[in-house]
Amino acid sequence: MTDSDAAPVLPDPAAMRKQYRTEGLAETDLAATPVEQFARWFKQAATEGRLFEPNAMVVSTADAEGRPTSRTVLLKQFDERGFVFYTNYDSRKGRDLAANPYVSLLFPWYPMARQVIVTGVARRTGRDETEAYFRSRPHGSQLGAWASDQSTVIAGRADLETSYAELDARYAPGEQLPVPPHWGGFRVAPRSVEFWQGRENRLHDRLRYVERPDGSWQVERLAP
Repeated sequence: MTDSDAAPVLPDPAAMRKQYRTEGLAETDLAATPVEQFARWFKQAATEGRLFEPNAMVVSTADAEGRPTSRTVLLKQFDERGFVFYTNYDSRKGRDLAANPYVSLLFPWYPMARQVIVTGVARRTGRDETEAYFRSRPHGSQLGAWASDQSTVIAGRADLETSYAELDARYAPGEQLPVPPHWGGFRVAPRSVEFWQGRENRLHDRLRYVERPDGSWQVERLAP
């Protein structure tokens, strides 16, 4: 047997480890609200973090039976009301949220040794807000929202491309498409927001805002 015939040596996950930065996160560093603190970190992630898509977040949902699923979605807006993303309401996550509106968002900013974890309740955005965002999307993305029955089983890629081509022939570039009735936004109103900063020797800083009954925020430090 030659060297080329030998089974490839796979990396050992147990041997993979990095020493995180020493700069920490203290309670005195935090903004008054979690959205203000998120804005600070998001700006740093977008300008200093060398991240491919700093607005990429892992959205985790669970169906009515509690079976979880996760996927990466792009954040499109945030303010004191919450964090907004758009999707097909008939997709798996759309169906999950219709049955169980509790959701978790994870922003994995690995190059900065940071994570932000949002837990809250998702509600659909208004149609006016959805339509305004849909109009801002590139023409091809608008066509894609119509072409794909998200999360359904299809026979092959050719079916998807045929559906797209038919729509592309019907709507010229620059022509306004109607907003799909099954497509729109979700706004996640946060109930807790954790800011995680990697530290040496796995003694990470974890500071979590938790909403009080009166709408104000309490900050807790969690053991790493």
